[in-house]
Amino acid sequence: MSKRRARTEWTWRTVVLLIVFLLLAWLLREFAGIDLLGGGEVTDTVAGDWIAVYFTTPRYPDDPALHTGSVDLHLVDLIDAAQQRVDVAAYQLNLPTVTDALLRAHRRGVQVRLVTDGEYEGEEMVARLRRAGVPVTVRPKDGGIMHNKFVVVDGAWVWTGSWNLTENCTYRNNNNAVLIASRHLAEDYATEFEELFSGKFGPGSPKNTPYPTVVIEVPEKALQVPVEVYFAPEDKVASHLIPVLSGARQSIRFMAFSFTSQDIADALMERARQGVSVEGVVEGRSADAAYAQYARLQEAGVPVWKDGNPYLLHHKVFIVDGETVVLGSYNFTGNAEKDNDENLLIIHNPEVAQAFLDEYARVWQQAEK
Repeated sequence: MSKRRARTEWTWRTVVLLIVFLLLAWLLREFAGIDLLGGGEVTDTVAGDWIAVYFTTPRYPDDPALHTGSVDLHLVDLIDAAQQRVDVAAYQLNLPTVTDALLRAHRRGVQVRLVTDGEYEGEEMVARLRRAGVPVTVRPKDGGIMHNKFVVVDGAWVWTGSWNLTENCTYRNNNNAVLIASRHLAEDYATEFEELFSGKFGPGSPKNTPYPTVVIEVPEKALQVPVEVYFAPEDKVASHLIPVLSGARQSIRFMAFSFTSQDIADALMERARQGVSVEGVVEGRSADAAYAQYARLQEAGVPVWKDGNPYLLHHKVFIVDGETVVLGSYNFTGNAEKDNDENLLIIHNPEVAQAFLDEYARVWQQAEK
């Protein structure tokens, strides 16, 4: 083979490899995480507010050999950047990647604290934190659960969503998470964390959120994004959620792990009767449970399908008029409303809404229709 031909083939191989690399990078951005509204860096506390959105990408069948490089690494980056404080409210924690990051932060002098639920206080990852001297508060098994999945870092960043800090939620289940840079939002979540850490759970948790509505300022896009912040049970979350649904003019899309709230279903059916396009996907295992609204919605003519994930659809999301997104740990159930410790955000922004509509389209495509 001539040297010229060898150089030509090497050049083409390089081009092909570069194209493959760029395609993989695009796919990871498209399906794992989307930097929105500023897309700042966690090491930059003066770049203004911003929002990043992340989704898990389950593979079927599940292959434990591929359990790397999911949304947990974005949280690990956040914890690794912490300089003063990391407060974690986690229903369940069994991810070594996140636990290792918390231990690294603890060893370098960052204050690390954990609140978890009594059902999962025996997890090995919780034991590792305790052995290292990290303070842990546990909600007793008293009927309700500590169902939050949020992290507050340095009074500047909040991580929240449907994603539990677990192997299943990371690699098998459909989930979402948002990372928001906002000192006001961080103050809201830090206030809630202090209540939980001091043992004020469930109905005994006071209603004292400093900023019930936060405005995310994004200077580079000249945007002001209103974000409503609610904690259950003290904020009576459904009384804030239902008006958002009832105000829909064009469309409502939803993804629900558990949907037993008759009041929320009533709001959807009323909008459908008024000509609003309403449809959704629910977790198949809970669709036929006691008080589930799946059959009732179908009977009312609302298109709703069981999900196609052989593991779990774990989202708790509404997307209204392509402009507003409801997300958090709050399932659409009576327990979430009255007994559990939960959080819910209502983000009013079309760009964030579009990211969730894209995720809805993927979930809908896999659903059993």
